[in-house]
Amino acid sequence: MSTTHFPSAVPCGTWPSEPAAYRLPVARARQALARGWLGLSLLALIVSGLFSVLLVAARTPGVNELLPGGAFFRTALVVHVDMSVLVWFVAVAGMLWSLDARRRGALGWPALVAATAGTAMMALAPFVDPGTPVMANYIPVIESRLFLAGLAVFGIGAAFLVAQALCSAPRLAGALDGAAALRFGLYAAAVSAAVALFAFALSLVLVPASLDGKAYWEVLFWGGGHALQFTWTLIMLVGWLWLAHACGARVSLSARVALLLFAIALAAVFVTPYAYLAHDVLSLEHRALHTLGMRVGGGLAILPIGLAVALALARQRRIVGDARPLRAALLASIVLFAAGGLMGITIDGSNVKIPAHYHGCIVAVTLAMMGLVYHLLPRLGYGTPRGRLAVTQPFLYGFGQLMHIVGLVWSGGYGVQRKVAGTEQVLRSSGEVFGMGLMGLGGLIAIAGGLLFVVVVWQARQQSEAQ
Repeated sequence: MSTTHFPSAVPCGTWPSEPAAYRLPVARARQALARGWLGLSLLALIVSGLFSVLLVAARTPGVNELLPGGAFFRTALVVHVDMSVLVWFVAVAGMLWSLDARRRGALGWPALVAATAGTAMMALAPFVDPGTPVMANYIPVIESRLFLAGLAVFGIGAAFLVAQALCSAPRLAGALDGAAALRFGLYAAAVSAAVALFAFALSLVLVPASLDGKAYWEVLFWGGGHALQFTWTLIMLVGWLWLAHACGARVSLSARVALLLFAIALAAVFVTPYAYLAHDVLSLEHRALHTLGMRVGGGLAILPIGLAVALALARQRRIVGDARPLRAALLASIVLFAAGGLMGITIDGSNVKIPAHYHGCIVAVTLAMMGLVYHLLPRLGYGTPRGRLAVTQPFLYGFGQLMHIVGLVWSGGYGVQRKVAGTEQVLRSSGEVFGMGLMGLGGLIAIAGGLLFVVVVWQARQQSEAQ
């Protein structure tokens, strides 16, 4: 069971201001549980990758004529988004919270079992119990009994996981080091996840069931969906600092400042319960408060940490061989997040510029998580990812996603609408066709990069079995 070791040379009650060593000891006693969450994360990526092949094909000019219409595209999009964002993110968070746990609890394994069962139900629903796909923001759904039951079971597993994580509050008495700062960041992510679950529960009670399908699911997931973005952002920031240290870059950011930035990002999430208290859940004011909290709170923490890590990487002179995959994932994550942020400034209506911004930022979180998985594989009893394949994977995935979002922004300038495919896109000019073609090519490259991540992790697993 891991504990935070504070340097004895620093008097109790003082906080050092020099650059901290951002590394986090892990609890080997929870290795089996963490392996289970890693397995679920890989399953989610595989299922997401299979559906994304169909998704990209349904939007690519020429190819989409061979596939069914818009309903097929939207069903594939629902499963792709829920697997690649919701399930993947929760599973990686489960792995991190399990490894960092300082208390044994009874909810760890039930959480994993419920989350895995819910994931399987959602993945099978389009084939076993098809229904109407609803493209709600944050958590799109298929209106079928099996899919909705699977989402509910997965939600129960996520609630168990967050409750377990909240039982391991960090101790910040005495000197503050990099490990304590990272531990606080992970705990802050658990708190924001708890706020998101609270928002989902409130919406279930407050949102009128009489609303039509699209409006109902949109309002239901709006508040909690915004709160979840704080969870993913905090985990990404923890990942940036941790990976920078792991690949030998010295971040000129004290642990005290890092903790303060984590606290700022966390504080903004409490706009969520205030929005429910201050305004009716159907009001424009309620909706706008969630958006404001995410824009202000997230940005205040991301920019300084991102700049500090980027400068540390720029000053780095020597890179250890085994650290190259970690550095590749970190660089790709920072570049893609910056690109997604800049593309957000160009949004001017409901067109494909919106998914360009979203994909850039959310895939940056995925890349940071991939880097953390590479770093933690030896601590889970697997081999160390190394070699050209492991270094190429983050760059291939990041480059493909960059092409994908550039194509979307290009097409958005022509007014191509989001969440449509095939003939519904109404591509009139060569510029629109070029943009969506670039999107399709980039998407296919990114899919190859995502599946390559599974290959690298599998090879690391095989290394451990061969030893």
